[in-house]
Amino acid sequence: MRRCAVLATAGLAAALVAVPASAQTKWDLPSAYPASNFHTENLQQFANDVEKASGGKLRIQLHPGASLFKAPEIKRAVQGNQAQAGEILLVNYENEDPLYGLDGIPFLATSYAEAFKLYKASRKALDDKLAKQGMMLLYTVPWPPQGIYTNRTLNSAADMKGLKWRAYSPATAKIAELVGAQPMTVQAAEVSQALATGVIDSYMSSGSTGYDSKTYEHIKNWYDTQAWLPKNAIIVNKRAFDALDKATQAAVLKAAADAETRGWKLSQDKNTWYVDQLKAKGMNIVKPPEQFTADLKRVGNFMLAEWLRKAGPDGRKVIDAYRAM
Repeated sequence: MRRCAVLATAGLAAALVAVPASAQTKWDLPSAYPASNFHTENLQQFANDVEKASGGKLRIQLHPGASLFKAPEIKRAVQGNQAQAGEILLVNYENEDPLYGLDGIPFLATSYAEAFKLYKASRKALDDKLAKQGMMLLYTVPWPPQGIYTNRTLNSAADMKGLKWRAYSPATAKIAELVGAQPMTVQAAEVSQALATGVIDSYMSSGSTGYDSKTYEHIKNWYDTQAWLPKNAIIVNKRAFDALDKATQAAVLKAAADAETRGWKLSQDKNTWYVDQLKAKGMNIVKPPEQFTADLKRVGNFMLAEWLRKAGPDGRKVIDAYRAM
């Protein structure tokens, strides 16, 4: 009898201990960028904050470096609930809807302050667009300002003709078309190999990408054009979010707001650090010549006009709101 009582007590204790584990919800969150990238570090802090604030009820498993899904696959994976959340580069999806390509228009927003205004002007439209697709936006963080990596001397846009140019978005492919370069589709995780094998010899991105991919081993010039600040967005499947209890939902939203504030500041702080690292690795940080800057701004004006034509009245409202700020 005593033995049975002990076993019964042990069984009850085991059942009680098992309740929190069985009640835990696990989300997968794929990202295309290395674990050492500041976006990924910020994401990991977001995941840690959610688990702590929810009392362990929600655990978010981060999958960096395109280890779960490649960059172009992440949005669809979240939409189909193959992954409950994900990090996407918005400009990658401009062909799906012009709104996603807004912050990839050259020279529309060229500073962190301008980029944040553009984000505020477009946030509701982004929320509405993602809601129609069964998703919601948790937060965004920008990449540092974009520049051009090349071994060529660029005095004007004409000097870009024939470059084997990495195109990671419709906007970067369009730039190649307008200046006579050859666009090659290469995702962030593949940049180093593409440079080493000669698939590309140039591309436009931030100091962060140049450092992460060790571009300095292949290319010696980075033209600091500060052309735009594209944003990464953390999105979540709406059904997965709605399945959480209210307290856990609040924990996710609070952690997301904190991650956004932290991430924007981190991007700005890291921008200077990345440029310093490129210099230390032997890369020349070049201020673009006036003619080259003027040529690039003409490219930007053309692309803005084209974007407004595609985006229609809704796009015009966003641009008007941005310029009124």
